[in-house]
Amino acid sequence: MMETNTAFRQFIRYTIPNVCGMIGLSCYILADTFFVARGLGADGLAALNLAIPVYSFIHGSGLLLGMGGATRYSIFRGQKAHQAADQVFSHVLHGAALLSVLFLGLGLFLSGPIAALLGATEEVFAMTRTYLQVLLLFSPAFLLNDILICFVRNDNGPRLAMAAMLAGSFANILMDYLFIFPLHMGIAGAVLATGFAPVIGVGIISRHFIQKKNHFSYDKKVPLSLGQFLPVVSLGMSSLITELASGIVMIVFNILILGLTGNVGVAAYGVVANLSLVVTSIHTGIAQGLQPIASRACGQGDRTAMEQVLRYAMGVMLLLSLGIYVAFLALADPIVSCFNSAQDGQLQQIGTVGLKLYFTAMPFAGANIILSMYMASVAKPLPAQIISLARGLLVILPAAILLARLLGMTGVWLAYPVAEGLVTGIGAALYICRNVNKTVH
Repeated sequence: MMETNTAFRQFIRYTIPNVCGMIGLSCYILADTFFVARGLGADGLAALNLAIPVYSFIHGSGLLLGMGGATRYSIFRGQKAHQAADQVFSHVLHGAALLSVLFLGLGLFLSGPIAALLGATEEVFAMTRTYLQVLLLFSPAFLLNDILICFVRNDNGPRLAMAAMLAGSFANILMDYLFIFPLHMGIAGAVLATGFAPVIGVGIISRHFIQKKNHFSYDKKVPLSLGQFLPVVSLGMSSLITELASGIVMIVFNILILGLTGNVGVAAYGVVANLSLVVTSIHTGIAQGLQPIASRACGQGDRTAMEQVLRYAMGVMLLLSLGIYVAFLALADPIVSCFNSAQDGQLQQIGTVGLKLYFTAMPFAGANIILSMYMASVAKPLPAQIISLARGLLVILPAAILLARLLGMTGVWLAYPVAEGLVTGIGAALYICRNVNKTVH
């Protein structure tokens, strides 16, 4: 059994680097929003917001492989099955190669149709297509970066994983400024800065291999076996669902808002949605911090450590969520002003109201993200997938459509907290029914 103090120290050791790294990762999307808003105005902001769902899908695919593979890797290590643990990494890289071919093909041949499908109007179509094409062409770097960060974090390298995420993020912010303003590259500059970030991250995290600290390696002789690969997909599916669903929700919200307030409303939603990426990254960082500990404890059959790390994660999440929401209430107007370079009164009013309503969801969203990750971490993928699907699609979409029809923009903003609150109830019921504290598979 793991001592309480030891469990807490391990939780802090993994969580703080993860939260910092995830904040940095989300901040480069926020930097895109800021610099695009300043350099290209509301049309550029609308184009960026329309393209972000594709980023969510690429990043979600990386987490599908990375989190699923790293979870399985940690469980095997906890069971002392070192050969099986080593083979997981090879299977994950094979899967990444197949996905890379798919994404590259979409970028080369279908970026225009995808932009149209996402709802890009004539005014923003060219910018949206450019952003999508470059983003998809950088997809192999995004996938590899996500995979290496997840595996190195689970291989006793949480600080190096954090350093890789932060280095890429800070470089992206610097390149955003240089490409958009001094070099006048427009939307292409913004997406190039985003695309170079994972390249830098991969360079930083390669230190784990150069210094020979890795307990896993790629073996090209390991064939891709569905029997070995499907458990990776199963354990990582909730991470993909979370990212993919956020993109789908953004598409639906964009369509609803376009019908209610036009491109100005989409731009205002872009501000709120990108701030939401930062907040969600904090919750995700906490969830990813518990994952290596919970997975290893699961492999060792240590139920006490599993319970402890879940309690720590929920407690930290609630404290941070309360503090962030108080800050948003006090600073909503100046926060929106930072992204409203044209001082558009309608954008300012819609965004300020939205900020205050939308983020009442924080404690519920945090609880759902953490519980879903916990379930996957202890080899219970089905409850994790149910929570992710419920919060990402099955509850939020009907709530958004219904509330938008009844309450207009106010309904759009309230759909998120209403849906997350309902899913928290579903998650609590699943946790009790599955009795994860008593049964370890």
